[in-house]
Amino acid sequence: MISAPLAERMRPKTLDEYIGQEHILSTDASLRRALDSGMIPSMILWGPPGVGKTTLAHLIAKHLNRPFHTLSAISSGVKDVREIISNIDKGGLFQAKGTILFIDEIHRFSKAQQDSLLGAVEKGTLTLIGATTENPSFEVISALLSRCQVYSLVEHTKSDLLAILKNAIQQDSAFSLKKINLVETSALLRISGGDARRLLNIFEIIIGTFQNEQDIEITNDLVMKNAQQSLARYDKDGEQHYDIVSALIKSIRGSDPNAAIYWLARMIEGGEDPKFIARRLLISASEDIGLANPNGLLMANACFQAVESIGWPEARIVLAQCTIYLAASPKGNAAYMALNKAQQAVQETGNLGVPLPLRNAPTALMKELNYGKDYLYSHDFPGNFAAQEFLPEELKGMNFFNAGSNAKEQEIAKKIQALWNKKYEN
Repeated sequence: MISAPLAERMRPKTLDEYIGQEHILSTDASLRRALDSGMIPSMILWGPPGVGKTTLAHLIAKHLNRPFHTLSAISSGVKDVREIISNIDKGGLFQAKGTILFIDEIHRFSKAQQDSLLGAVEKGTLTLIGATTENPSFEVISALLSRCQVYSLVEHTKSDLLAILKNAIQQDSAFSLKKINLVETSALLRISGGDARRLLNIFEIIIGTFQNEQDIEITNDLVMKNAQQSLARYDKDGEQHYDIVSALIKSIRGSDPNAAIYWLARMIEGGEDPKFIARRLLISASEDIGLANPNGLLMANACFQAVESIGWPEARIVLAQCTIYLAASPKGNAAYMALNKAQQAVQETGNLGVPLPLRNAPTALMKELNYGKDYLYSHDFPGNFAAQEFLPEELKGMNFFNAGSNAKEQEIAKKIQALWNKKYEN
């Protein structure tokens, strides 16, 4: 019985079988020249999911006949890295130098975890190959990045995907007794989104619906009829990536810490990127809590920085603390709504001129043109306030900020009313 997914079964065995990434692997390309010379630098393979980063790392080690070890940034830490380095130095783990250490999703390593690699990479104790879907400039510390060559992998082209698909039909034993005719492929290619793994696994699921049929014609209609069920089965993690984070944020917005911590646990157990969770908490702190409790944003920002510093597994505790705090906070979206209203005004009125009193006047000519004339310097007046118009003439008197029912926003509204001596409408 075949148990491994089609994408796993179809991994190429040699570099010559590898399809795509010609810009780095063609005969005259930089990486291929390095491989053919037998010498490669430590490197970061950067690209979207399903473009062959992991496969390429394995093939590089095989091509060079190098010892190969792999770590997942999700489940490994400094201790694991140091243990591997120690065993290489002792010759106990691989019995050879020139070992390649592959770290999948290296962007999930914290600064301390990445720091632990520096000495071994610099001394040549090991050759690092890191894979990431995130921009290395932001996610890999500069000291490590400076010691690595970054190779950017791109989404597969249409011809790449078709070649991969046809190879699977011709070579995989699961299809040997079937006659599969690719009448139309645009729907399959569109659904794959340039991801070869996604393409193959969806294709396998669709073919699996024809267990008792030998002649199968693949058409766009057939693919789309089966797409919803197939995608639900194959892309379950991808769907949950958005559905579960939506449930987390809505639980926070609804002031339910119990539900929020449950959805957080689901994301953690599912292997979600902790920085992705922390970013969503930052957004929620401003969009859903905002002025009702400004400390929420401070808490969320501190949470993000802590997560970035310590990584898994301890980061989960920081995320839990922040999640419960935000869910228990008073809620308000006045700042978010004020910005939406102001942006709408900008879209409707265009680039209105800045009133002359508010303009900067660094030159004599600008002063002659009345730039800055009649501006009232607030600190020269009692209470550091002078009533003057700051909006363009066309928007004079317009309110963008409307307080909600929570106490903090109401307090802000009263301050605005007192300063401007005009009715503040909710």
